[in-house]
Amino acid sequence: MRKRFFVVTVFFSLIAAFAIAVGLTPGDAGAAIDAGDTKVVLLGTGNPMPDPDRSGPATAVVVNGSAYLVDFGAGVVRRAAAAARDKGIRALNPVNIRVVFNTHLHSDHTVGYPDLILTPWVMGRWAPLEVYGPSGLKAMTDNILAAYKEDIRIRTEGLEHIPKGTCRVNVHEIKAGVVYQDKNVKVTAFPTRHGEWKETFGYRFDTADRSIVIPGDTTPTQMTIDACNGCDVLVHEALTMKFLNNPMRPNRQGFNLKEYAARYHTTTVQLAELANKAKPGLLILHHNPITLKPTRRPFASTPDDLLREISSAGYKGKVVVGRDLDVY
Repeated sequence: MRKRFFVVTVFFSLIAAFAIAVGLTPGDAGAAIDAGDTKVVLLGTGNPMPDPDRSGPATAVVVNGSAYLVDFGAGVVRRAAAAARDKGIRALNPVNIRVVFNTHLHSDHTVGYPDLILTPWVMGRWAPLEVYGPSGLKAMTDNILAAYKEDIRIRTEGLEHIPKGTCRVNVHEIKAGVVYQDKNVKVTAFPTRHGEWKETFGYRFDTADRSIVIPGDTTPTQMTIDACNGCDVLVHEALTMKFLNNPMRPNRQGFNLKEYAARYHTTTVQLAELANKAKPGLLILHHNPITLKPTRRPFASTPDDLLREISSAGYKGKVVVGRDLDVY
């Protein structure tokens, strides 16, 4: 019995060694389990508020066992691990995430970037991370790698024996147009409008069976309408009027929320008008100022407020309020 156990152990050790030698990662063997139709997986639907129920903005498009990520807010790696473990979407095993897109460099959309670079690498993603986004992304990446230079040195030169040169990020600073294409998907970037930011982008994903548009943070624009144009799924932010008009909300000195919202974001009323023109098959609301526990925050907006305001503004299409780890 011990002999058999020893033989089996050696056999699997040899398999693991072979996998490392040819550049496979621990999640590759199970990636095919979620092959098939295109899925939209909400890894984070929150906003800058540190809400334990809603991680920072991050949305995955999963096609034929491959994952493509838009934005990397707080908690992105652990939400991806949860999607792999609890939802069976093994493409979102963090070591398998290799192609990501960024809409803009606001901290709530990028604070998970060091985690996305480093944690999957420590766990065995030794292929480069391919990252697409606006100008400034290369400098951000270089500074992150510089900040963790000593950590990377210890892990590669110390007892962990991670191969040198494997912590790599290939940054692609993009312009509008087709920015990525492989056998699963074509990704087209389009300009959006988000306050003082000079470059912000939304992304349209076209696969064999679905078209998905993720604008990121933006005021309502014709570019978003044109990018969707009857798309299957539109994932869009929405500020409730209840939030904007809440008399109990404290204001920072010198900060006017309504003025800020008008230059940076989209309200439910504006989104209803936009969606009526864009005509998505499904409208998913995310990155909004709501609470999932209204008894804890009685003056905050709720998912029902979002749906009520969208409907009252005249939108009759199919619409849902996204929650972390929802799959569509």
